[in-house]
Amino acid sequence: MSPFNNYNFGSQTALVRVDFNVPLDKATLAITDDTRMTAAVPTIKKILEDGGRVVLMSHLGRPKNGPEEKSSLKHLLPHLQTLLGEETHVFFANDCIGEQAHLTLSMMRSGEVMLLENLRFYKEEEAGDRAFAEKLSKLGDVYVNDAFGTAHRAHASTAIIADFFEAPKKLFGLLMEAEVLAADKVLHESKKPFCAIIGGAKVSDKILIIENLLNRATDIIIGGGMAYTFMKARGGKIGASLCEDDRLDTAKALLQKALDMGVSIHLPEDSIIADKFAADANTEVRPSDAIPDGWMGLDIGPKARGIFSEIIGKSNTILWNGPMGVFEMEKFQAGTKAVADAVAQSTEHGAFSLVGGGDSVAAVNEFGYTNKVSYISTGGGAMLEYFEGKVLPGIAAIKGA
Repeated sequence: MSPFNNYNFGSQTALVRVDFNVPLDKATLAITDDTRMTAAVPTIKKILEDGGRVVLMSHLGRPKNGPEEKSSLKHLLPHLQTLLGEETHVFFANDCIGEQAHLTLSMMRSGEVMLLENLRFYKEEEAGDRAFAEKLSKLGDVYVNDAFGTAHRAHASTAIIADFFEAPKKLFGLLMEAEVLAADKVLHESKKPFCAIIGGAKVSDKILIIENLLNRATDIIIGGGMAYTFMKARGGKIGASLCEDDRLDTAKALLQKALDMGVSIHLPEDSIIADKFAADANTEVRPSDAIPDGWMGLDIGPKARGIFSEIIGKSNTILWNGPMGVFEMEKFQAGTKAVADAVAQSTEHGAFSLVGGGDSVAAVNEFGYTNKVSYISTGGGAMLEYFEGKVLPGIAAIKGA
């Protein structure tokens, strides 16, 4: 049983760092995707069921100069109430430290929740200020970090605050436990063949993760815009496709390193090419290394889809981060959809699959594969850094690493 599930929160106040940094509609400030809020509910409910009180703290958006209306967590209050049910009383404190928060806390009974105002209304939060972290710590008997999405930040509420709680009284929440468990399963307990599918626009964003995975994966599939930098590094003609010319030597070195280590890097043999970056563009299928001038690769082609699906189908461990093309446009979503389908099928046959990174998660959800993969990570940047082999401050603060 997990340390969190073993802990009895009865008659205690749990100060829980959640990641409620959800997207809001610019006009109405209504929540457009509540995934991060929903993910925190099991942790909150376990504390309440034990008879504890819950104080929730989070950031929202990127406020620059103190409080601003559009970044107030009060906009999340009605939906939080809906998620927790009418029987749970949810208070809101118009500050995350100070008198009102403490006054509200003094009135709270067991089984009740208080949501604090945006942590980032204070510059001290992102600065990792100790005095600010100490003020926050006074609002709880026990500290629970359930915000994997911010675990890579050494902020006051995600890392520094843990110093003010003794070892048994600082814990991961259920979401954080699950995230770390899933990531460790891929990084340290992967069953071979291990296939990493890396997509997205830029090689520069994924260099470190590819380098770290060369020590673990048997196959690395590269798709999306970044594939064309690798293709050009191999001497291919890529037309007007996305390319980071300043990363050609890096791409060449990675291909050579993979060869030396016996890791197979798979680039798309063919591409769906377009004469412009638009939903109504003219399209053709061409070899990825023979794209005419003025045309650009916007998705992997049918041959690549078949080859990639076959590799994924033979894998026992799968990590997927980044789409295969511009899947937001219907004409260029077949590649990402084929990969999602292959990952789901492989999972059904016993593979462990971890999907992370905003776009891959969005694709899995959009194509209806949410419950057909082993684990979907809520932390894009945090997951990337974990797979780059970095120590995440939010994890180290609890583990004592």
